Amino acid sequence: MPVRFSPLFLALIPLLSAPAAQAQQNDARTLDTVTVSASRTGQDADTAPQTVVIIDRQAIEQQLRISGNSSDLLSSLLPSYTPSRGKMNGSGETLRGRTPLILVDGIPQSNPLRPTGRETHTIDYAMVERIEVIQGANAMNGLGATGGTINLITRRPEPGEVNQHIGVQATVPTSGLDGDTTSYRTDYRISGSKGRWDYLFGAGYEDQGLWLDGDGTAIGTDTTQGDLMATRAYDLHAKLGYWIDDNQELQFSSNRYRIKSKADYLSVAGNRDTGLPTTSVRGTPPGTPPWNDVWTTGLAYTHHDLAGMELKAMVFNQEFEGLFGGDRSATFQDPLIAPIGTLYDQSRSVASKWGAKTSLGRDDLLDGKLKLTGGIDLLKDSGKQDLYGTGRTYVPDSEFRNVAAFVQGEYRLLPQLTVQGGVRHEDADLEIDSYQTLYRYNRVNVQGGKLSFRENLFNAGVVFAPSDSFNVFGSYSEGFGMPDVGRVLRSIDTPDTAVADLKTLEPVLTRNVELGGRLRTGAWEAEVALFQSRSDLGTRIIAVDGAFQMAREKTRIEGLDASVRYRLDDAHKLGLSYAWTRGRYDSDADGRLDARLDGLNIAPNRVIMNWSAQWTPSLSTFIQGQYAFNRNFDEAAKRFQGYALFDLAAEYKLARGSMQLGVANLFDRQYITYYSQSALIEPDRYFAGRGRTVTLGYQLDF
Repeated sequence: MPVRFSPLFLALIPLLSAPAAQAQQNDARTLDTVTVSASRTGQDADTAPQTVVIIDRQAIEQQLRISGNSSDLLSSLLPSYTPSRGKMNGSGETLRGRTPLILVDGIPQSNPLRPTGRETHTIDYAMVERIEVIQGANAMNGLGATGGTINLITRRPEPGEVNQHIGVQATVPTSGLDGDTTSYRTDYRISGSKGRWDYLFGAGYEDQGLWLDGDGTAIGTDTTQGDLMATRAYDLHAKLGYWIDDNQELQFSSNRYRIKSKADYLSVAGNRDTGLPTTSVRGTPPGTPPWNDVWTTGLAYTHHDLAGMELKAMVFNQEFEGLFGGDRSATFQDPLIAPIGTLYDQSRSVASKWGAKTSLGRDDLLDGKLKLTGGIDLLKDSGKQDLYGTGRTYVPDSEFRNVAAFVQGEYRLLPQLTVQGGVRHEDADLEIDSYQTLYRYNRVNVQGGKLSFRENLFNAGVVFAPSDSFNVFGSYSEGFGMPDVGRVLRSIDTPDTAVADLKTLEPVLTRNVELGGRLRTGAWEAEVALFQSRSDLGTRIIAVDGAFQMAREKTRIEGLDASVRYRLDDAHKLGLSYAWTRGRYDSDADGRLDARLDGLNIAPNRVIMNWSAQWTPSLSTFIQGQYAFNRNFDEAAKRFQGYALFDLAAEYKLARGSMQLGVANLFDRQYITYYSQSALIEPDRYFAGRGRTVTLGYQLDF
């Protein structure tokens, strides 16, 4: 496939490799020095022209004491992230109303050809050191970041020859306690370095029991899309690094994650009119229990001083298999196999990604005023979806091949004023096999084919810092994604359809504008940002006969993110964050945005508060509360009744190791999840949220 943009990148190499110039002193100072690897340019988090959130190890550990669910963690720390469904399938969990690109050490976990909603459940977060969140559309990491980027940075080996860690914890509800409702998890790590070598190996295991709501009733299990309760999961994580010399580093990493239902419970439908939530009873669901099976592998090379430049290169592979549960869905019926209404089947999504990322940058050009970074990325993403029980094709084999090149620059016009900008060229082909649709869609033959996409994606930003404690910023950025190819292909019911004629397979292009400011002075830290995201041909997930389908429509999402933190003293810190979001779409193709996005496509407005306290050198506590505000939708049946939740975490350091306590849903609030109220309206998925649980744990580093 030709790389039409790469000559521009190659033309910059002589400039990048020019002799280093002596940087001049200037008075401008950054607010922080935390660099964001997901930016691809080594951007400082607090001088970026977009909202950037860094979730450090301490914050991750605090959340894991409360809940091991990765979606709970993200939604508790990011008010613009949709409240967790609490299920294996996270469809409808968005960032600023659009789908984020999930990465592990820069390796994509999202499956843009056939999204499964399983992207946040590909690694045990006990293996994660920090999380970088770039909010708003951007194309720096390629396909899929129409709502932002969430990059999970895994742990690095610790200094010393041998360092070990072990952690164990148990979680129980405060009502209905028995062996069925108890959950356990444990993790172990060993790491170290010797000479030019360093290493890390980690393992995690989790056994989840039955979950109870605030009334002490069993929460309904999602036997079709997959659940997190009544599951077993394990994670194996390994890293091996070698320093070739003082400037060159080679690192291999691999992570294997698997979560599978224990298939111990059946769902009992609820009643929305009477407020009765879906529950569970003992029983074995039909078919094979749902699972996620993910293997992520990468080999990275870094040269910190290649003729004054920094070179980063990585090759990676991600293998994903997600099995959904058995169902007698109308979609699965076929009278040639069984009488209508009697056939159980289940779908399986398989994806394989191979790719490479390279970047070459220099930050001391033009007397230190100019920083340039360029790179080339390669991706081959193939996948399919079949019906696991009967072997039928649901979504045919599809292959997406992409070559992209980018150039990004940052120039300090004045000591207080920095401008940034860049362009990324996407050169992509999508090839789809010929196939026959299911009986539900008239068994029509669809002619396969090849589609090609060429897109130039631009970004620009400005940061004005009149002092070392305050800056304001503005940015424009474009995101590039593919629609859910699977949802398009599996529902074709018109004879003689050809893939090449499908307008619904055109790329999703989003345009994001953001204005904001940051303040850090004394004990105060504050940040506020206004944003708007537009797409002329966006995607909207809709429910049709219990199955998710996709609509292509003009969309606009706008909102506000704000946060403030105050340090009372060295021992006490307070935080408050708020997100307001509004989404509209064109329901009748007349060019007007006349309808409101529902809970499958947008989050509620939320406020989150927290208080961290260090009472003694040994005892620390953390309290968080969040409130999701009421929201109305166009459909009368969809009305979200907001709720407030509070959580508590504590740690006490012992002579050897430490004890942890976590209390989730501190006041045992009975509530129906945001997804169940505002997304898919059906009695089988009218799920209550989890009631109060207590988690006790012990950790030892030695």
